[in-house]
Amino acid sequence: MSPSLLLVAHGTRDPAGPRVVERLAAATADRLDVPVRVAYVDVIGPTVVEALRGLDGPVVAVPAFLAAGYHVRTDLPAQVAASGRRDVVLGRSLGPAPQLAAVMLERLRAAGWRPGARVVFAAAGSSDERALADVRTAARLLGLRCGQRLVPSYVSTARPATAEVCRPGDVVAPYLLAPGLFHRRLAGLPVAGVADPIGDHPAVVELLARRYQAAWAEAGTRAGRVVPLGTAGYPHWDGIA
Repeated sequence: MSPSLLLVAHGTRDPAGPRVVERLAAATADRLDVPVRVAYVDVIGPTVVEALRGLDGPVVAVPAFLAAGYHVRTDLPAQVAASGRRDVVLGRSLGPAPQLAAVMLERLRAAGWRPGARVVFAAAGSSDERALADVRTAARLLGLRCGQRLVPSYVSTARPATAEVCRPGDVVAPYLLAPGLFHRRLAGLPVAGVADPIGDHPAVVELLARRYQAAWAEAGTRAGRVVPLGTAGYPHWDGIA
């Protein structure tokens, strides 16, 4: 029996954000042919505890986060523990990953970026140094693809602030999964262009599937059982340890 997937996102009151997460969930359910539910760790529901009530075990919980900070390392495990479930396997966060950098490059080109134009890498921001380290990795991965060294900037919390480093002629690459308040702030900057968020690109769906498969395979190895992995051919090295 293949486990269900719990796709866990941050949560936002902007309806555009949950729509992206729901589309990702639906596409990943089709890709894996397993039940998929969505939960949020903050702002809106259903909560992790509520969503788990609707899933028979076992369950793999994959954080739809672009960096592994407090919510991924502390908040999500605590919420799973609060559910009382002992059949939930926690997967790695969605990012950083080369696949996301490839999608960001595609979004940059659609926004009018051409080689030679300066790119500003813009992330949400965090007070957790582990999350900021992940953001720096993500910036490095995108920089390798667009041929320039990228130093992260932040819409909120961390520094440097994106608004302070932007210049006319720049194109902003948002390290954001979905539209919302942060992307609207970026869209108002006096720059040549602002790319769309990463969104529900097919490459993101495939990455979610791989995160799910990797978590379940690792759990199976620890338990000494053989776990069928379907047709995706996992294990797969994606360049991030």
